[in-house]
Amino acid sequence: MQNLKLIVIGTGALGKHHARILSQMDGVELVAVAELNAAAGREIAEKCGTKWVVDYRDVLDHVDAAIVAVPTFAHLSVASEILQRRIPVLVEKPLASNLLQANTLAELADETDTLLQVGHIERFNPAMIAARPLIGRPKYLRCERFSPYAFRSTDIGVVHDVMIHDIDLVLSCVPAEVIGVEAFGASILGGHEDCVQARVTFADGCIADIAANRVSPVQRRTMQAWSAEGCVSIDFAAREVVAYTRSDTLKYGVSPLDRARQPGANIEQLKAEVFGTFLKVTKPFVPAADALTDELRSFIDCVRMGNAPQVGGAEAVRAMTVAERVLACVASHQWDARADGAVGPFARVAVPRKMAG
Repeated sequence: MQNLKLIVIGTGALGKHHARILSQMDGVELVAVAELNAAAGREIAEKCGTKWVVDYRDVLDHVDAAIVAVPTFAHLSVASEILQRRIPVLVEKPLASNLLQANTLAELADETDTLLQVGHIERFNPAMIAARPLIGRPKYLRCERFSPYAFRSTDIGVVHDVMIHDIDLVLSCVPAEVIGVEAFGASILGGHEDCVQARVTFADGCIADIAANRVSPVQRRTMQAWSAEGCVSIDFAAREVVAYTRSDTLKYGVSPLDRARQPGANIEQLKAEVFGTFLKVTKPFVPAADALTDELRSFIDCVRMGNAPQVGGAEAVRAMTVAERVLACVASHQWDARADGAVGPFARVAVPRKMAG
């Protein structure tokens, strides 16, 4: 099979890893890396055994697919150029700076019948993959994504930078229409919003609480999914999954509450039996896989086979739609009853220009 020729556009925090992985991947030829910063571009190109170019357009006639890892504000201009040439493209998340731009790219991919994949990497996190069969039909989801400030992606706020991961995961778990969004947030270091708490409600009754903070002294990336069967707890960073469900003893045996009410009941013994005897604890195997490598392999398979990606334009736009609604709530939230109408403590968020759904 002939090697698939790719270009990586942008060699920043994520682009350099795309380039490294592709340069070592069987069946792939990394034709070039495109980077405006000459020193950074040359360094990555040398490490990956490829060439550096300033203008990605100089190479598009010689590639089969492209990876766009430039700052978010440039996604529309770069990705649209690639799609217009009918070249399959993987665009890092978020798809674009706002919903209007995201819709433009998704529609362009449809019009040109060109593969568009969006880099929602947590879909490929082995912990999430292991947890999916256990989640079932969730009734409540709680997501927390906290991290210290990384001094990257400063052109966007925490909603598009961080929360978008969990918005996408929640939407992928709940097959129902979003009927409500509530949120508040604050800017801590200045510029865009840095911490946001959101609640998303669905037509089937499911509720999702999503918290994101990129100025946190601790790092945490977790999700809890509650359903009629029980609770599934996911730690994305540690890549651990634990599911708690009712055991057969609890379903068909004597209730532990009935046993506790009996004269002389051994309460301490009952406490020890809660997890194991009455509640079944399941810890599925989570392989030591690299999510970015698996995401790139999936993209390459889609290019070769003509398959639809896990996260295409439609899925990315749906996540962006919820993100825009979250931002609108943050921008309108009244923390203090001030005569000047200021909203949020130091809040500076852009009110979405166009809403959809």
